[in-house]
Amino acid sequence: MQLQFAMDTLTTEHALELAAAAAPHVDVIELGTPLVKSAGLSAITAIKEAHPDKIVFADLKTMDAGELEADMAFKAGADLVTVLGVAGDSTIAGAVKAAKVHGKGIVVDLIGVSDKAARAKEVIDLGAEFVEMHAGLDEQAEEGFTFSTLLDAGKESGVPFSVAGGVNASSVASVQEAGARIAVAGSAIYSASDVGAAAAEIRAAIK
Repeated sequence: MQLQFAMDTLTTEHALELAAAAAPHVDVIELGTPLVKSAGLSAITAIKEAHPDKIVFADLKTMDAGELEADMAFKAGADLVTVLGVAGDSTIAGAVKAAKVHGKGIVVDLIGVSDKAARAKEVIDLGAEFVEMHAGLDEQAEEGFTFSTLLDAGKESGVPFSVAGGVNASSVASVQEAGARIAVAGSAIYSASDVGAAAAEIRAAIK
């Protein structure tokens, strides 16, 4: 299982600092949606140039104009781009079309999707590389949220999936046991006083 570092920061400079600290311990470097919105596509280029050996994941969370937005991100250096699972099938198919042109991949983020397992199967049929079983920061704060619901949805889907939303050194083993392709850690790494050590701790917990 691979480890993905989701950087929810607002400047390219800080993103480069975070990525440099975590890079020895992670496989995928993600530019979070706030970062892309704040710093623009140039942030994608900067991260890819600094870490050409890593998979660069642009979390655009595209809802419309799938082909156009994906094409923009791929041209900027992204290897993977997200489209929302609540988007229309034509939007996802358009993004997949752009990915094929560039030899890259589309990940469908299932944040906000009620039946994640069912939608996961549908979007894989549309050509997505894998899906992200994702609970956002707001959802994680809601009463009744449990991390296990994401793992259960992943197992039920029967398709390649990642898990994001509460992954840390204590929970990452359960993500691997659920059969995830990638574990996505965000605040557990970027909020740590020692980013590199935090990433290394999560990596060490992966068998």
